[in-house]
Amino acid sequence: MAGSAVLGTLRTLVPIDSVLSRWNSAPIRRLQLCSALYAGHNKWSKVKHIKGPKDEERSKKFCKLSMLIRLAVREGGPNPSLNANLAHILEQCRSHSMPKASVETAIKNAEKAKLPTHHLYEARGPGGCSLLIEVLTENNPVTQSEIKRLLLRNGALFSDGVRHNFTKRALVLVQGQDITAERALDLAIEAGAEDVQETQDEEEQRLLQFICQATDVYRVRNSLAELGMQINFAGVEFTPRTYTFLDDTQLEACATLIETISNRPDVIRVWDNIQVES
Repeated sequence: MAGSAVLGTLRTLVPIDSVLSRWNSAPIRRLQLCSALYAGHNKWSKVKHIKGPKDEERSKKFCKLSMLIRLAVREGGPNPSLNANLAHILEQCRSHSMPKASVETAIKNAEKAKLPTHHLYEARGPGGCSLLIEVLTENNPVTQSEIKRLLLRNGALFSDGVRHNFTKRALVLVQGQDITAERALDLAIEAGAEDVQETQDEEEQRLLQFICQATDVYRVRNSLAELGMQINFAGVEFTPRTYTFLDDTQLEACATLIETISNRPDVIRVWDNIQVES
């Protein structure tokens, strides 16, 4: 079952007070360290990545990134130095190892292609979980109708107000195998991050995620790179304010639903507030 198949946990880092004592004169914010509440959500995040051929997933991801590039260029121009949204998307392209030629083609063809529109659908899934479905489509009525059909077929439905259960935030993910908790806190302070949390990737390799405002994500990313960190990802995500606990049967149903919706070429990502009971 999905609930028993997932592994790993999110561990709380050491108290920050001992580190902050060395930075009393620095104009920084107090870091809010991660809570054990994230553990179940971290476990659930692995369930959604178990299925699907990797090559097919990469191809779909590149198609979606190309659409995002075209939209960003049409709205703010082709220069990432002057277009923060495009800079965010190009960072995602690098994180997913999208070929440079494909990125350049998407930018070059942006003015010729039909302009897609960006939407965020709100839904309730099995067990009452909250879902945000991020969509980029050239025909919103058709896309909305198709996603509604998929939701109903899998025990879910559109539900207004779900987005208020999420907070939009930016994060930078770095490799963390050889970094102590104390050093992680030092890095967060030096880079200007608001929070640092410990998590794991799909191969159960230790990662550190540095949380910051969306406007600061590239400053934090560049600072961490200059400090010698290996960057895995930098971008914006929706984080749940509260979580929904699901049993194994509900987890299986949600994994199938999210996979089905995510396979659509016009769906960028599905965000959820699911937590595995540990």
